Amino acid sequence: MSDKDNLVRFGISMPQSLIEQFDRLIALQGYDNRSEAIRDLARKALLTSSSMQPTEMVAGTIVMVYDHDSRDLPITLMDLQHDYHHAIISTMHIHLNHQQCLEILVVRGEVQKLRELQQRIQVLKGVAYAELSVTHVDEHSQGHGHSHHHGHHHVHDKAETE
Repeated sequence: MSDKDNLVRFGISMPQSLIEQFDRLIALQGYDNRSEAIRDLARKALLTSSSMQPTEMVAGTIVMVYDHDSRDLPITLMDLQHDYHHAIISTMHIHLNHQQCLEILVVRGEVQKLRELQQRIQVLKGVAYAELSVTHVDEHSQGHGHSHHHGHHHVHDKAETE
């Protein structure tokens, strides 16, 4: 929230049991008060891909878990990723166990295209889970007054370094 935003106070009515559960949750998460927790919930709701304009530019991730042994699924996923190569910035593939793989796609583009990719992944036989998470991208911003250090950390397999 910027200094120019005015705070607006409003009341919320909730059942006693719900507010008690909410208070326990936000205390566990480290919030000092309900207001900041509710602001974060509102921000999160506004960032759901379904609440955005279809052509809005976003960046985010598609996280999926799938059965590596499912017939032709790894090849189908690779072909699908090639079809959307313009939207996929990076991928990370993790072997959870002998059968399950976790894959993270870092994506950028119009929310409708990214939602389409996520849905095409989700419906594939053998995909247990696929979720798109996004944030707004200001395509017109030329900077924001401070710099970032982008350190790079490379992880190598022990077998690769021997």
